[in-house]
Amino acid sequence: MALVEVVLEDLTSLALLAASAMVPITLASIGEIASERAGIVNIGLEGIMLASAWAAVAVYILTGWGPLAGYLLGALLGLSIGVLHGVVSVYLKGDQIVTGVGLNIFSAGATVVGTYMLWGTFSNSPPVEPMPGFVIAGVRISPMVPLSLAAGVIVWLFLYRTIAGLRLRSCGEDPRSAEAMGVNVALYQVAAAGFAGLMAGLAGAYLSIDYQGVFAKNMTAGRGFIALANVAFSGWNPLAALLGGYVFGFSEALAIYLNISLEATAASNLVNTIPYIATLAAVTLVALRKPRMPAWLGRPYIKE
Repeated sequence: MALVEVVLEDLTSLALLAASAMVPITLASIGEIASERAGIVNIGLEGIMLASAWAAVAVYILTGWGPLAGYLLGALLGLSIGVLHGVVSVYLKGDQIVTGVGLNIFSAGATVVGTYMLWGTFSNSPPVEPMPGFVIAGVRISPMVPLSLAAGVIVWLFLYRTIAGLRLRSCGEDPRSAEAMGVNVALYQVAAAGFAGLMAGLAGAYLSIDYQGVFAKNMTAGRGFIALANVAFSGWNPLAALLGGYVFGFSEALAIYLNISLEATAASNLVNTIPYIATLAAVTLVALRKPRMPAWLGRPYIKE
């Protein structure tokens, strides 16, 4: 009986840790789904998350205003970058993939330089205290966990139960027809890109303030790309993205749990690949299932 109790306790802790690990992937996925439904793809989620993670910790430490100030700046920075990506994609007809790659490269370098300028090291910032949360079965749960779940439901309701959501989806399916019906396609696309940036900014702020309690070099560790995989894995559905986010979060939590159990043995390096193996498996399933993506995804709309 004691063994059963131990196993159940471990499974409960693992499930709760997965709920915390899913937040950055889920938030970024939900925002990107809205953007891609409008026809704008942003593979720069990784860069937005990294820049916002750095900015959130920087304002937290420099001002002493606490985690809410960090979240606010992270969200505003993400929003600004998202709008910039939207403007370049919509009004300047820039290549959306190239812009996203540029964001990732710039953030990777700029955050390292910024860390050195502020704290004299290329590796990490001083630690910060997370937002007040609540404890379940000995595991701390951030308020961002239920908020991320609520975000998925709200975005689904917006996309599929409102006129504005229908107009946004029409921009990603057939912008010519949407414009003929009086929809301001450019406005919807830029707004959707900005929303995706805002959600990625919140994801980055959560990662540095609540999840790890520190900014570290390249701390996003591919989560932006995992979020992109989750968008396709979910079939561009925010509710399905919640399930996909938990699956990816569980794979990360499992890697952490096994690393603790293995106590940094040689096998721990192999264990660290579990989240990425899960991502490859998801991408393979997407390729086999071939879900229907928005028809105008990634294509600049040029008025005739």
